[in-house]
Amino acid sequence: MKLSVVYKSTKRSDTYLYVAKRDDFERVPSPLMKMFGVPKLVMLVALTKHDKVAGIDTQTFIDKLEKEGFYLQLPPKQENWLEEHLEMQRLAAL
Repeated sequence: MKLSVVYKSTKRSDTYLYVAKRDDFERVPSPLMKMFGVPKLVMLVALTKHDKVAGIDTQTFIDKLEKEGFYLQLPPKQENWLEEHLEMQRLAAL
């Protein structure tokens, strides 16, 4: 069974770092670790038990984890409701 260890960023909300082994950040670039802050252990994920991990296909996730040594999950892009509202008003005025 393949596992991944999940850490939460202490500097950025909803940002998670996945590595293959606990406390193994050797392959994570140092600028990324500096931006991420002190990793806080969240959980272990059994990769073979899920169709998707971190929002992507499990096999794609495993490939990225093996190739790069880590996977960084960023929060989804937040919608700008003001811009959307202004665009709707502009279109309605046409």
